[in-house]
Amino acid sequence: MDSLATTFLALGLAADAFAVSLTSGLLIQRIKINKALKIALFFGGFQFLMTLIGWLCGIKFSDFIVDFDHWIAFGLLSFIGGKMIYESFQLPTEREKYNPVDSYTLLVLAIATSIDALAAGLGLSLIKNSIILAATLIGVITFCLSFIGVFIGHKIGDRVNHQIEVMGGMILIFIGSKILFEHLA
Repeated sequence: MDSLATTFLALGLAADAFAVSLTSGLLIQRIKINKALKIALFFGGFQFLMTLIGWLCGIKFSDFIVDFDHWIAFGLLSFIGGKMIYESFQLPTEREKYNPVDSYTLLVLAIATSIDALAAGLGLSLIKNSIILAATLIGVITFCLSFIGVFIGHKIGDRVNHQIEVMGGMILIFIGSKILFEHLA
């Protein structure tokens, strides 16, 4: 996978964290840089770690699935992308009841938004991609978008939540299709 595709993958994976950051920014009464940094570190850090964990799991099983790995990568990315698009149409659930800078809350949110990165890491192990570059790019892009998302959310609220998740889902489906096409062509 080339750098452009990896960047698009990172943008797609960061969409959930960005959407949650927008909502967090909306709920933070007094916005400060340290609050935005904390949120961004949790989301970016977990995206990085989960990508590595997924890759390590994939390496263990790569010999068993080499003949159909491109179908697995396509399936995982399409499933994640479709799930993101589907969830973007769901009604928000009690977002007002959580403290967006509480460490426990951030831990739960960071894990929930980085499950996609775990699956992506598995897919990356199947196509023999440079995991250090990919995981770092995924973590850094998620960090940056989350940091910015807190401030945007504080200014404009959650009106753009839906569009961001749909776009992120479409990007993941596109990348899965590209991987499949490259292996079948």
